[in-house]
Amino acid sequence: MKAISQIPAEARELAPKAPEAPDPLGPEPLGPEPLGPDSLTWKYLGDWRGLLTALWAGSMQNMHPGLGAGVEQHSRFFEERWQRLLRSLYPISGVVYDGPHAHRTALEVRGYHDRIKGVDAQGRRYHALDPETYYWAHSTFFVSTILIAEHFTGGIGEAEKRRLFDEHVQWYRMYGMSMRPVPESWEDFQRYWKHMCAEVLEDNKATRDVLDIARIARPPFLPWLPNAVWRPVGALIGRTFVWFTIGLYDREVRDLLGFTWSGRDARRHRRTCQAISAVFKLVPHDRRYHPRARAGWRRTRGELAPNAEPVETPRRNLPPLSERGKPEHYSPEV
Repeated sequence: MKAISQIPAEARELAPKAPEAPDPLGPEPLGPEPLGPDSLTWKYLGDWRGLLTALWAGSMQNMHPGLGAGVEQHSRFFEERWQRLLRSLYPISGVVYDGPHAHRTALEVRGYHDRIKGVDAQGRRYHALDPETYYWAHSTFFVSTILIAEHFTGGIGEAEKRRLFDEHVQWYRMYGMSMRPVPESWEDFQRYWKHMCAEVLEDNKATRDVLDIARIARPPFLPWLPNAVWRPVGALIGRTFVWFTIGLYDREVRDLLGFTWSGRDARRHRRTCQAISAVFKLVPHDRRYHPRARAGWRRTRGELAPNAEPVETPRRNLPPLSERGKPEHYSPEV
């Protein structure tokens, strides 16, 4: 083979050029159109009041047999509850709010589940990327947007629920998963949800563990608070949060878990939600939103570059050093 210097200049000009060095961040994968600021999902998902549905969402997800088994056998959630919850909000909400990076974020989230598989205590095989299992988790995030709207923003009508349903389908396409489990209409989804609550979900260890927050550790954003002060405060918060979560369950789920719910409970729950809603009316728009969602709003207003990289979780929320770098964890360089 001739050296390049021996090839005539005119031939070298016709030869194909070597590809340019790739962008160190990698090209944005082509994918479905992400939701935008005109969607109801943008309005509700990243609202800080969504944290009040976190225990509901976690327990609802864990009651799915395959998902609960994966959490029981693979998750470190119970060793770092606060950190895992607070850092997970970034990529989960990023699938909605990351704009030109949203599809990349979705594929990253899907990738965290690649190795979560096994056999549960009853001999049933499971995989976190089983389409029915993965969609069930997504459906709880969708229903949480309805709960946020219903309980904290003055209510929501059937037309808005139908619109949120359509948006959740577009949102789910971002992951590149099979669309087979996704109901075709809002009415079909309601039947799917009732079927799951009444006939599929299980009262299992992973669910009971996630609801056991009476002795939850001090939050990482309160390092100055003495543990002696946090323990009684945390126990009170834990009991109240479980009670609040019971009020969000469908009746079938309350029955499954053995919880009771009286008319007095319902009235107290409604008044609590109304008080939270009244307080949040005093909070400026952007401050109502999680940092990842807030960045999305700022980007659409031109306050951030259109292709600005997503906001990442603070260092205090990262996994332990021994876990960083494992594909199961969102652990950005911060």
